[in-house]
Formats: sequence, structure tokens, C-alpha cells
Amino acid sequence: MQKSRVYFAMLIAILAVSTASIFIRQAQQDAPSIVIAAVRLSLASLVLAPFALHKYRGEIRSLTRRDWILATISGLFLSIHFATWITSLEYTTVVSSVVLVSTGPLWVALLSPIFLREIPSRWVWIGMGFALLGGIIVSLGGTCAISNSQLACPPLIGRESDSTLLGNFLALLGAWAVAVYLMIGRNLRARINLIPYIFIVYSIAAIMLNIYMLAAGESPIGYPPTTYLWMLCLALLPQLIGHSTYNWALRYMPASLVAVTTLGEPIGSTILAFFLLRESPSVVTLIGGVLILIGIYISTLTPSANKR
Repeated sequence: MQKSRVYFAMLIAILAVSTASIFIRQAQQDAPSIVIAAVRLSLASLVLAPFALHKYRGEIRSLTRRDWILATISGLFLSIHFATWITSLEYTTVVSSVVLVSTGPLWVALLSPIFLREIPSRWVWIGMGFALLGGIIVSLGGTCAISNSQLACPPLIGRESDSTLLGNFLALLGAWAVAVYLMIGRNLRARINLIPYIFIVYSIAAIMLNIYMLAAGESPIGYPPTTYLWMLCLALLPQLIGHSTYNWALRYMPASLVAVTTLGEPIGSTILAFFLLRESPSVVTLIGGVLILIGIYISTLTPSANKR
């Protein structure tokens, strides 16, 4: 596979995933976050079902018990990622949540040598440092401002309380969950085609999210048609195009490198918010965006991680 093709696909994935925040903001006007997450994965699974069950029925049947166990665990952790990260926003500040969930690539790089026998190159580590720093700065850009040549920001953690600590822990749990999800995907995508893999994983995640939703006392019905339209857009664009392209790339790129490129999402979200929501990025956000781009570029200077 040509590197240029893989990198172009990753760019498309970043742009697609970047639309998620726009669609979620519109859907949240009428629907709870956990409902949005559950419907998003449910619709994505239903769209994939005809293709997966018709063209790849034989491959799905031939999956080993180990493959099913790993795919189930991957779907479980994907559901945990969505549920914990979205819920964390109810208890802690957006800044704290985004900063903590953005540590996902760091956990992938730390765990890849153990579970995937992939040792990230020094360029991946350096690039990750730039990208993580940029991600933190972008998340601060929404609340920080430069005044009289000084940077003024609110406290990162917010008021000390049990609810704030819970929110911070949920965001960190979301980062751990997405790290496991990506590493398992790297393992399975080496021998399973994309469509059957994402159909199984998305379906399992949808089932789990629906269980979380019902346990929370929420319902997936009774919302305005426009809300369902936004949730359908979430399923089609950021999920089926964005996340699926990340899963496609896991066959050709180390999990740590795929994880680093996901940090490009805040840049795409900022650009879309500027054109669609008329939200102008601050100087702080622009600085962070430049650092993310530098980090992603540096991370791609080597074709792959070293193998043990």
C-alpha cells in the first residue's frame, strides 16, 4: 500500500470525524448525550448489516473463537469510550475532559510494545509530544485569552469536589478505552477485512450503549425529526467514514501512529465551527493547531514502528 494513499485516507478520516462535534451540538438541543451515542452506533450498524451479512457472511462464520472474543472486547471498549467521555462533560470542565481524553495516543504508544510488539520510533514519540501539547493548547483555546501580552486561563481542574474528580476520571477512562480499542483493531485488522470487522465491533458497541442508555432511564424515541437527522449524519460521516477509515488504516500503520493522527480532529472541528457556526478560533487555538500539524508530520517521518 502506497504511503501517500494511506495518508490521504487519514486526512479524509480526520475531516469526517471533525464533523462530530457540529452534529452532536445540534442533536444535544433535544436529546441526551448517551442517547445520541447509542443511536449513532445503532444506525451505523444497521447501514453496514446488508453488506456484511451478504458479501462477508462466509468470513464472519469462519472467524475463530479468539477473533470473536477480541472483537467483542474491542466493541465493549469503544462503547466505554463514547459513554465515559460524553458523560464526563456533565461533571467536569470541557478543558479538563478534552485534555484527559486526548492522552489516548500516549497510552497506545506505551502499551503497543507490550501487547502488539511494536516499538514506536523516536519520531513518533517526538511527534506525539508536539501533538499532545497542541491538543492541550487547543482545548485551552476555548477558555483562555491573551490580554495585555499575558495568557489568562481558568483553573484547569476546576473546583475541587467529588463530581469534578468523577468527571476527570471518566475522561481518563475514555482515553484508556480508545487505546485498547485501537490496539485490538491493529491485531484483528491484520487478518479480518474491514467491513466484517467494523460491523461486528460497531454492533457490539451499539448493544452496550443501548444497555447504558436504558440503565440511565433514557429512551431512543420521542425526539424531533431534525434530531434524528443529526444523529443519522453522525452515523454516516464521522462514524462510517471517519472511524472506519481509522480502522482501515490499522492494517497499514502502527496503532501508535493512527492514534497520533486522531489528534487532528480539533483542527478540523475548529475550521468547521468557523464556517458553519461562525465561531472564530482564538490565537491560542491557532497556536495549538500548528503544533498538532507539526506533530502529525513528524510522526509520519518513519513508515512504521520497529518490531521486536
